[in-house]
Amino acid sequence: MRPQEIPIKNYNYELPNEKIALFPLESKHEAKLMVVKNGEISDDQVINIASYLPQNSLIIFNDSKVIPARIPITIDSGGILEIFLLEPIQPNNYDRVFLQKGEVKQLWKCLIGGAKKWKQALQQITLNNGVVLNLELQQRIEDAYQVEISWHAAMTFGEILEAIGKIPLPPYIKREVDKSDAYTYQTLFANKEGSVAAPTAGLHYTPEVFETLEQKNISKTFVSLHVGAGTFKPVKSETIGDHTMHSEYFEVSRTSLQSIIDANFITIVGTTSLRTIETLYWLGCKLYQQQQLSYPFEFGQWDAYNTIINNCTRVEAFRALLQYAEINSLNKIECRTSIIITPLYKIKVADALATNFHQPQSTLLLLVASILGDQWEEVYDYALKNEYRFLSYGDTSLLMV
Repeated sequence: MRPQEIPIKNYNYELPNEKIALFPLESKHEAKLMVVKNGEISDDQVINIASYLPQNSLIIFNDSKVIPARIPITIDSGGILEIFLLEPIQPNNYDRVFLQKGEVKQLWKCLIGGAKKWKQALQQITLNNGVVLNLELQQRIEDAYQVEISWHAAMTFGEILEAIGKIPLPPYIKREVDKSDAYTYQTLFANKEGSVAAPTAGLHYTPEVFETLEQKNISKTFVSLHVGAGTFKPVKSETIGDHTMHSEYFEVSRTSLQSIIDANFITIVGTTSLRTIETLYWLGCKLYQQQQLSYPFEFGQWDAYNTIINNCTRVEAFRALLQYAEINSLNKIECRTSIIITPLYKIKVADALATNFHQPQSTLLLLVASILGDQWEEVYDYALKNEYRFLSYGDTSLLMV
């Protein structure tokens, strides 16, 4: 069977609403940790995760920061519109877009709640300090809209969003946004603004957990993949081949590349981090084979399955990436990836994956099955029967590859 022929119905299970965590635990590191190693399942807590990892190893996190991407607009008729920022179109540089101030115009790809109410092209929001934010609906693009956002003030776009925006909780958390979500739906190490969904496997990592990792000399490094709303996109097709995977931007520093080269055991936290690292592996292998690639890189949904790579190790791949960065005077590697990891995919870099429990018939569950194989059903059935909390604010697992 080709990966495109995999029936999504084979990756379904019943998830009762009461199993979905609506809030995180007060002490996040007290979340339950299921450890799956050599086919055996055991229970613990996140605070003890270091005890399952080798000394002097490496753990990788996604340090992308969730932005307050939901912007409510009160229109003249008294109705409410809501703009959901997806990703910047111009400038498309994440380092710049949230820092711009002065006389600024930006183009964004957005979802619009109540779009039929948007009768006049230009809408305005006046902030408490008098700054006026102009929003002009320009055109439909794919399944979203292009909106021009402009203002003239000594406020960055990041500061404006903090003043008027709301944290975009996942659609399966069926409650109003709470003030606490501004920090509970954000990892401790969140640094690079751009995500509209949290890399939630990292939410459990508190200073206490980092202290236990340091005690075993487990070093950490970061990638930055800006999580898009497509991460929640359900697979509606009968087979995976008819599902279009969303594309997301990531960047990885030369320092992180070197850490991966030097590591003897790699634990990856979260599916976003794993998709980033696996994409990097394939890009590095192509460079190792002296294939010509355009930059910034692009990696397609099925590229990992259509690429023939011979005799390329993890170290060779990441050395080729590091050499490319050095030759081209790049401090980081940038790429857009839509890689899909299916049950027929063989993980290339990770020795272990820490990840939460995912929705039925989702691409994230397919990714988990690439590690667990058919045991995914046993693992999820065990979680349901043993009071594990599911999805973004829920408990987590450590899967040994």
